[in-house]
Amino acid sequence: MSTPALTSTAPATAPHPRRWAAAIVMTTAALMDLLDVTIVNVAVPSIARDLHASAGDLQWLVSAYLLGFGATLIVSGHLGDRYGRRGLFLTGTAGFGLASLACGLAQSPGQLIAARAVQGVLAAVLVPQVIGSFRTLFVGRERGAAFGMYGAVSGFASAVGLLLGGLLTDADLFGWGWRSVFLVNVPIAVATFLGGLLLVPATRERSAGRPDVLGSVLLAAGLVAIVLPLVQGRENGWPLWGWLCLAAGVCAVAGLGVYEARRHAGHITPLLPARAFRLPAFSLGVLVQLLFSVGMQGFFLVFAIWLQAGERYTPMQAGLVTVAFSVGGFLTAPVADSLATRYGRAVLGAGALLMAAGFGGIWVAVAHASAPHTGAWPLVPGLLVSGAGLGFLVVPLVNVVLSAVPADLAGGASGIFSTAQQFGGALGAAAVGTVFFGHADHGLSEALTTAMPWVTAAFVLCAVLTPALPKTAVTGQGE
Repeated sequence: MSTPALTSTAPATAPHPRRWAAAIVMTTAALMDLLDVTIVNVAVPSIARDLHASAGDLQWLVSAYLLGFGATLIVSGHLGDRYGRRGLFLTGTAGFGLASLACGLAQSPGQLIAARAVQGVLAAVLVPQVIGSFRTLFVGRERGAAFGMYGAVSGFASAVGLLLGGLLTDADLFGWGWRSVFLVNVPIAVATFLGGLLLVPATRERSAGRPDVLGSVLLAAGLVAIVLPLVQGRENGWPLWGWLCLAAGVCAVAGLGVYEARRHAGHITPLLPARAFRLPAFSLGVLVQLLFSVGMQGFFLVFAIWLQAGERYTPMQAGLVTVAFSVGGFLTAPVADSLATRYGRAVLGAGALLMAAGFGGIWVAVAHASAPHTGAWPLVPGLLVSGAGLGFLVVPLVNVVLSAVPADLAGGASGIFSTAQQFGGALGAAAVGTVFFGHADHGLSEALTTAMPWVTAAFVLCAVLTPALPKTAVTGQGE
């Protein structure tokens, strides 16, 4: 069905009549990605048993998705701005459904990891089109309401992802077991694809520059080269090729930034805008985002394995334990933005310290458990406190950091933050997972207590860096 094209540079004479229906369809499609970030973690032990996956396979199961997402996100947003968001939204939705089907049908770890990487790439094709379309379809208070709806769904997805993963795995619908956590996306993808054909209008930016596709390929290769030796190095005795690969990855990402800073072809939109990175507050803010994701994804990967393989929790019971973390986030997230507008970086510092304290509490509870197995209740206070810290640290982080960034760089800067979040998650699954599996022969409780200092240290570093961030946050007027 053809739909009228909208642009954000030419004001529409009247709001699009189907804008709210389109927003519901696009938010529902984005829900697939929002759920897949966490829903898989609880199913990881079941996948390991069924497919005889190695420790490295389990790390790649998480990292492949996040790397695919992070490496593709910025360029897909630029592609949608220049060539139209509707087509990319439909492509991403249909492709994500097919990749989810491939995950559900996978018969080996390699097949599942490959399908997860494709899932991540197509999620990155889909999600930026939702955000960009909202900016075009809505203005004023309606725009705030639309993004508020998206934010609420994001929080809901993060809260229920682990619980839903446990429920679907335990329910064993049609004998699918863990495969249900992927196959549940298929009917959602079909419904939202059809809804998109009927309801989502075409939007784009007339002034958008040409996307740097070659730079995106180099960025993807660099990120993979950094994570690869961290996952495979332990099993291979940390060979020389791993260190060379890691160095090459770092050089590739740094080289891309230097090249784009010196390039004068203004018609190409840079992936890593040098002007933004010259601002210390922005660079350190990106580092805080990365460290946060390292700690979060690393923790939930090893925590889910410890609960089920070490403590004999069922997937459903493991999901229920993590509800305490989500409850903590729900308590603080609604007030985090308003507090950050008033107190700025102090709110972020408090959030980072709460997360460090909460995860430190879990570390102590596991290390000093008197019984052979740690019960759920000693874990709840730490999960609750760390979840509360998450709301204070992450919800206002972008708004605080963007107060130091010129308005014309805000869109690109937001994309870099999202990429840092995904790459940090892949890095966390690789690094924390390597520490955990490296000590698993001595018992999973010892492995967890060995890994937890690294998780806690990530949030301590976040707290150390927050005093260098801007003092206040961007307000609703974009100040």
